[in-house]
Order: sequence, then structure tokens, then C-alpha cells
Amino acid sequence: MKIGLNTDGLADLGLEETLDYAASLGLDCVEFGLGGWSSAPHVDIGALLASAAMRDQLLGRLHDRKLTISALNASGNPLHPGEIGPNDSRLARDAITLAAELGVSRVIMMSGLPGGGPEEKMPNWITSSWPPEAMKMLEWQWRERVIPFWKEIAPLASARGIRLCVENHGRQCVFNPDSYLRLRDAIGPTIGMNLDPSHLIWMGGDPVAAIRALGAENIYHFHGKDTRIEPQARMNGTLDTRHVVPVSGRAWNFVPLGHGLSRRGWLEIVQVLREVGYNDVISIENEDYMLEAKAAISESVDVLRFAIDESVRRIPV
Repeated sequence: MKIGLNTDGLADLGLEETLDYAASLGLDCVEFGLGGWSSAPHVDIGALLASAAMRDQLLGRLHDRKLTISALNASGNPLHPGEIGPNDSRLARDAITLAAELGVSRVIMMSGLPGGGPEEKMPNWITSSWPPEAMKMLEWQWRERVIPFWKEIAPLASARGIRLCVENHGRQCVFNPDSYLRLRDAIGPTIGMNLDPSHLIWMGGDPVAAIRALGAENIYHFHGKDTRIEPQARMNGTLDTRHVVPVSGRAWNFVPLGHGLSRRGWLEIVQVLREVGYNDVISIENEDYMLEAKAAISESVDVLRFAIDESVRRIPV
């Protein structure tokens, strides 16, 4: 099993320093954000698409440090009813093209979230079957926006040998295994899941149960990211509209691995990943707002190394 890093977690560092740090930790691969909800701190998708020399230079920098690219991340909302939608849809298509040019086989995306009807101007996340109009909006979203978009973009990826890794995320149409499987059933195996346990945790899900339900045939990429449920959740539940900072008073917070789930909890995740046949990358995505970024990432690497080494001892591969 490999350990990777979403380089957005080191957005304050330049590309060279970021790659040097990843290499110093003995990581295997990196994941680059290209835009959308990423500031794209380390690569310029337009420049890379325009220049074979720049692509070769990037690959050379990675090769010199014994690193590869696990995935390109084009997370945004391609179904947004405003101008964001076309921009993020274009980003996804460009990411597929760039991935093929770089020899990268995976592009991470969000499923997207449209409005609840043709006249709405803002996305509408349906989380309950009541009141009755909720189900009408949900079915309209899937029939008129979600399925048509993915039926259009999946063949573009398939033609270039790219797998689309849809991340489970709140305020997206795909936010858990059930909603992902609805999309997979409609589109086929060009899409799989970028399974992010942190989002399942804050919504009350169990990552281990999700891994068992999905199996390796549905898990195309995996984020190493953790969530701590805070005492405030006992009163309010985990739905929380407070900004991510300050962290005090929130119902939950993103934290380094081992600060939410225990080390043993991460061992169980890695064991179950191995059991279902996933023996690929766990890409650390650090969004902790309390610790210095390098310290948080280093702690996460330490937890993953423990979990991987211990899982090998328990489940010989």
C-alpha cells in the first residue's frame, strides 16, 4: 500500500519545497489540485496543457524524488446553476486531457449539485424525504442534471483510459455509498469512488462499513483524512453552519490522522481495505486548522505507517 499527499495541504510552500518535503517523508506519490475549490498552488493546468516541455519538467522533478502522481484533483461543482457550473465542467474536461498527457490514470471530482428545479439559481442539497417537495426536487436533479452530465463526461474519460474518482462529500449529490452506487449503476465502471472517511464520519457514517459495502471494485482512490466529533455535537448534532475557523464551538473539525479516530481505528481501516482487495494509495489531505501543516502531515504519515506495517503483519499479502 502506498502513502501519498494532496499538496494543497502545503499551499504556502512552492512546488520544489513541497516535493522535497514529500520525498523527505518517504512518500510514494502526490495529488495535485487543479482549480475549482483548490487554489491550485503548485501546478498551472493551462500552462501544462499548452507545453509538453513543462509537462516533462514536472515529471522530471517527480522522478528525481522517486515520486509519482496518484491523481489530479478537479473538485468543484460542474452542476452549479450559475456561471460556476460551466467553469468547473470545463476544468474537469481539461483535467482529463492533462491526466492523459501526463500518464496519470485518475481524476478526482465531486459529483456536483444543481438547483432543485430549472428556475433555481443556487445549488440545493436534499437531505430528507420530507416535506414532500424534497423528493420531487431530488428526482429532478438526478434525471435532468446529474445523470446527463455524467453520461456525457464518462465516455471522454474512458476514451483516454482515465478513471473518474467521485468523492463522497456533503452538499453534493454523491455524499455516501448509496448515492454513489446510484450514479455508478447509471454510468458504469468509468467512475469509482474517491472514498474520504472524514466526510462519512461527520455525517455519522462508519468508514469500515462503507469500505466493506463498496469493495475494491468501487474504491478507485482513498483520502487519508480524519474528523473529530466535538462535545458541541451532543447538543446540536453534527450539522454545523459555523465557519471552519475558529474551530472552537464547532460540532466537528478536520484533524490529522489519529486525532479523530484512534491509531487502532486507522489500523482497522487499512486492514479492511486490504481484505476487500484495495492495495493502492492513501493520499493524505490535511485540512487541520490548529497545527502547523508540516507537523500535522508528519503525524498523519506516522499513523499510516503504523497501520500499514501492522496490517501486513496481521494479513500477509
